[in-house]
Amino acid sequence: MIQRKHEFVEGEFYHLYNRGNSKQKIFLDIQDKDRFSKLLYLHNSLKNINFRDDIVERGIDAWDFDRGEPIVSIGAWVLMSNHFHIYITIPPAPMSSVGENGVENIKENAVSLFMRKVLTSYVKYFNKKYEHAGNLFESNFKSTLVDTDEYAKYLFSYINLNPVKVIDPEWKEKGIKDVQKTKDFLKNYQWSSYQDYIGINRVQRKILTTKDFPEYFTNVKIFEREIFEWLLFTSPKSDIGQRHRVNDKSYFKRSG
Repeated sequence: MIQRKHEFVEGEFYHLYNRGNSKQKIFLDIQDKDRFSKLLYLHNSLKNINFRDDIVERGIDAWDFDRGEPIVSIGAWVLMSNHFHIYITIPPAPMSSVGENGVENIKENAVSLFMRKVLTSYVKYFNKKYEHAGNLFESNFKSTLVDTDEYAKYLFSYINLNPVKVIDPEWKEKGIKDVQKTKDFLKNYQWSSYQDYIGINRVQRKILTTKDFPEYFTNVKIFEREIFEWLLFTSPKSDIGQRHRVNDKSYFKRSG
C-alpha cells in the first residue's frame, strides 16, 4: 500500500477518501447524502453537468440523466457523517478525449477530474443550503494505491462495513460483536455499496461498474460470508489487520 502523490494509471486500483475540515460533519441529513450519491453518478463523466440547470430546472431524476460513459470505475463506496471512502480503478480509454478543458489525457486526469467535479458541486450545494463559509473538506482528496490483492480484499470489506461504527463504535479495534445484528443494520443502510452486493434492486446501483474489478464474490451468500470472515480474520490482531491499521492510522483512526 502506497500513500503519496502519484499519477493515476489505467488498470491500477485506488482508495479515494476525504473528511470534513477539523473533522466537522459534511453530511447533516439524508438529503445531503442523497445529493452526494447522485453526484458520484452524474459527475463520473466527461460531460459538463450542472445539477441545478440540467437536473432541478428541467425536472429530471438525476438517476435517469444520460451522463455517458464513466471515466472511472467505482467498485465500492460509503458515506459517513464526516467522511467518505471510494474504491476505484481507471478503465481503458482513448489516450485523449475532449473534456471540459479541451483535450485531456483521460488515463492520467480522470480521477482528479471526477473528484474535482464531485467535491466542487457538493461544496456549492452545502454552502448555499447551510450558509456555510470556509473550507468544508480538509483537502482536495486523498488517494492510496492498492498494490496487493490482499489489501484490495481488506479495503473492499473495510469500506462496505464502515457504517458498523454507528452501532458498534469499537468494532475496528475489538472486532464485530454481533454479526447478525450487523448484517441487519447494513441491509438497511442506504449510503454504501453494501446493498448492491446483497442484491437489493435500487437506482444507486448505477454508481458501480463492477465488471472492471476482480470477481471476489460470485453470489450474495459468498459475499456475505467472505466479507465478514475476511474482516474478522484481519481484526484485530492478525498480521494483515495490524499492518493496514498501522498504515492507515493517520486517517482512519481519526475519522473512521
